[in-house]
Amino acid sequence: MAVFSKDGEIIEQQKFPTPKDYSQFIVELTAAVEKLSTDDFQRTVVAIPGTPDRKRGIGIRFGNLPWTDVPIEEDAEKIFKCPVGLENDAKLAALSEAILVRDTFRKVLYVTISTGIGGGLVIDGQIDPDLEDIEPGFITLEHEGRFDQWEEFASGSAIMQKFGKRASDITDPQVWYIIARNIAVGLNALIATLDPEVIILGGGVGGHLEKFQDRLLEELKIYEHPMTPIPPIRKAARADEAVIYGCYELAKANHGKIA
Repeated sequence: MAVFSKDGEIIEQQKFPTPKDYSQFIVELTAAVEKLSTDDFQRTVVAIPGTPDRKRGIGIRFGNLPWTDVPIEEDAEKIFKCPVGLENDAKLAALSEAILVRDTFRKVLYVTISTGIGGGLVIDGQIDPDLEDIEPGFITLEHEGRFDQWEEFASGSAIMQKFGKRASDITDPQVWYIIARNIAVGLNALIATLDPEVIILGGGVGGHLEKFQDRLLEELKIYEHPMTPIPPIRKAARADEAVIYGCYELAKANHGKIA
């Protein structure tokens, strides 16, 4: 949780573990807000790791939490006492990173490779409304002779399960070759489907792009087609804070200039 100035600078922040019980989460969030010196909020955006009902302000389902149909927007408005918006966390990260490169690229695909795989498509500085609920990690692909969802063999969780290490601890080039190949399979499908001008990788695995970028490009080139050329692949500029900056950008976009 972060408080931003009108110019988009973080002036305060709080962190706390997310309880599995939703009602307890609301208790913890209230307590965290009370610790802030700021008490006059103009706009709030809540990022959720799941599917939002944007019109009703409800979190329908969550990828890593046992919550369903929770009235998170209404509950947050009671805590922050200001208008609240709701959006998927990966889409907000996509928005944040796309705005940083909007002078160069108008169609940006952001893919976060961490516990799972998420992402979003941003066109001209706006989350594509036609793909606002896209879940790239659930693409079904052939892998080792059978069909699996992409995140089942290419996510941070899959890497940990297969190699017993986090991406940050992997130094073996052969292991990174396998990781790059598995990531390339899904990116090829997204390139052919969405035709992005640039791909930005974030998350715990994507944040180590320099360790596997050359191999990743080699793998992507194998299946490149003249109709769908491989776009530049970049690492997220603010991998650890992309979501929270995305909250600020969406608040500003949806509610106009912040005073």
